Formats: sequence, C-alpha cells, structure tokens
Amino acid sequence: MLVLGIETSCDETAAALVADGETVLSNIIATQFDLLKKYGGVVPEVAARRHTELIGYIIKESLDTAAKTLDDVDAVAVSSKQGLIGCLMVGVAAAKSISYARRIPLIGIHHVEGHIFANRLSHPELPFPHVCLTVSGGHTMLLYVNDSSTYELLGTTLDDAAGEAFDKVAKFLNIGYANRNTGGGWVIDELSRQGNRKAFNFPRPMLRSRTLDFSFSGLKTAVINMFKERVTRREPLPLADIAASFQEAVVEVLVAKTLRAAEEKEVRAISVTGGVSANSRLREVFSETCQQKGIDVFFPKLSLCTDNAAMVAAAGYARLQRGEFSDLRLNVFPNAPLGV
Repeated sequence: MLVLGIETSCDETAAALVADGETVLSNIIATQFDLLKKYGGVVPEVAARRHTELIGYIIKESLDTAAKTLDDVDAVAVSSKQGLIGCLMVGVAAAKSISYARRIPLIGIHHVEGHIFANRLSHPELPFPHVCLTVSGGHTMLLYVNDSSTYELLGTTLDDAAGEAFDKVAKFLNIGYANRNTGGGWVIDELSRQGNRKAFNFPRPMLRSRTLDFSFSGLKTAVINMFKERVTRREPLPLADIAASFQEAVVEVLVAKTLRAAEEKEVRAISVTGGVSANSRLREVFSETCQQKGIDVFFPKLSLCTDNAAMVAAAGYARLQRGEFSDLRLNVFPNAPLGV
C-alpha cells in the first residue's frame, strides 16, 4: 500500500511516499530559512502563504522522485492536529483535494504521533511498550507508548519547549537565524563543541520536581540576565562557553526526566524524537546513561528528526490498517491533545 504523506504544521512544506508503512520512496522537504531568517523566526502568516505557493510543487516532486503518479497512491495522510492553524489548513486542503479527486482514503494525523513514527521508520525493531521523549521547537512531551496507537501523556512543558528555548537564546546572542541559514538549535550545538560545559552554572528547571513536566522559560531568562550583567560590567562574553553551559542544562533535564519516566513505567526502551533529537550532546548523554542502566535508546535518522512527511505517511498507514480514516469534513486543531 502506497501512502502519500503531507506535512505543513509549521515552516516546512513536505510530502513523501511510503510503501507499507516502512519503505520510504521519497521524502521531500522545503524549508523556509531563507525567508524567515530576516524575521528572526517563524511568522505564522508568512509561513502559511509560502506553504500555499509550494505545496503543489512539493507533492509533484515527491511523486516524481519515487517514479509514481497519483494513480499509484492508495491513501493520503496529512498533519491536521497540533501546529500553526493557517499552516495546517494548507496541507489539509491539499490532502482533501487529492482524496476527493482520486477517491482514496484520507487520514488526519496528530503531528506528535507523526514524530513517534519517525523513530519506527528508522528502527522497526523498536519494542512496545516504551517511553518516548518528543522534543522540538513546539513540543517537549514524555509519552508512554503502549502500542502503535495507544499513548499516555506523562509530562509536558509548562512554558517554552526545549527547541523554542534553544532558538530564543540563539536569537538573543545573535548567533541564530540572523547570521546563519539554519535554526538556533543547530548553531548552539555546533558552537558548544568549542565551549566549556561547566563554565556557567545555569539552573536545571524542575529537575527534582515530583512531576515529569518541564519548564525552560526560567533557564532562558537566566542565560539572558547573565549576558546582560556581563555586558553592564564589561566582562568578557565567551559565547561558546555560554552556549555549551546552556545546552548542558537542557540536556541534563531532558535525560533525567526521561529516565525517571522509564523507571516509573518499568520499560527497558526509550525513543527520542523531534527536531532536538538531532542534537549531538543529547544523543551522547542519552547513549552513555542508558548503556549504564541497561536501557535501549533509539533516535531517528537525522533526515527524520525535523518535521517531515514520511513520518506522517507511516502513521497514516498504521491507522488505515486499523480501519481508521477521516472524511472530507476533516478540520484542523492547532492544540489538540494526542489521541483526541
């Protein structure tokens, strides 16, 4: 079964073809970095307009890359929940049009569920049950994944997502969108390789909290306040050390909370997915710590970490196999809980 996936929840316009939920035939992603870097980040209206301009070309490129046509497509899956409302609407409208014109099933997918399936695409051996950390610019969530369709929310961010904190700190330090054709998280990761992770003792928010929730707004503010104080006192500003120390604080919290969740749910496998799962230090610390504790940890291929349509197609295939699909009344829900 060939499923066309469409993803437009934020600032990536993406389309992919996946066969039988596991073989990626094409995975086309158009980013908006060149357009958005002058704004210092995502502007929802601007992003939605660019999706409108690109979506037809991206779908065609995904078909051409796989040497397929719409006649070969058996179903179309689209991100319809969790994201920017205007952006989601573009993808859903395109998916509805294809479903109606070709008389094929339509499947609306929760964006976070798509990220869960990104790791299943990379690692078919990923066992159930497991704990999944979904960490990106829009989400920081801990989930207990019981099977391919049943999820329990264990913890979430109370303010900034981890990826959002990376981007905001990078923007404030003027090392993110403003200077590079990439997001702030990648820049901080690269800069941190040259820095001292112990140079600054930034707070570890909610590290000892009884809950599995996260909070990164205070950490972001601590970095900004320290920077301003050093400027006022005309002290040196070692950007690499600041970036490394900030990143270490985020990584420590993410790893500690996820391992605690795994212990509480008594699972021996952890899945880490989302854009921040590409962070080299996060992968390093997770791998080292999980090896010590005898827990298997899984990361997606780098091409599947950020928003993409292959993960949406894979999630759509799984739901279609269970007889679950949408109709042409499919709507968008920018803040829908997973499973609703």
